[in-house]
Amino acid sequence: MKTSAMFWVGVTTLVLLTVTIMAAMNFPFNWVFYVTVLGQIMIVYMVYKVLTDNYTTDKTFKDFYEDLPIRE
Repeated sequence: MKTSAMFWVGVTTLVLLTVTIMAAMNFPFNWVFYVTVLGQIMIVYMVYKVLTDNYTTDKTFKDFYEDLPIRE
């Protein structure tokens, strides 16, 4: 199964939020350390997936933001 780049953005965000919660709740240092290292590895992989994703669009800078169209 092929996963999209946005899947990796979401999973990486959840892992790093978990690290923050674990540190705030005084989890043992080794747990926080290993999850932090996992999060750092996931960040590198996430950036690779986002930069190499085969995403195309027909939008241009002239389209500006879709939720705030330019009135001409």
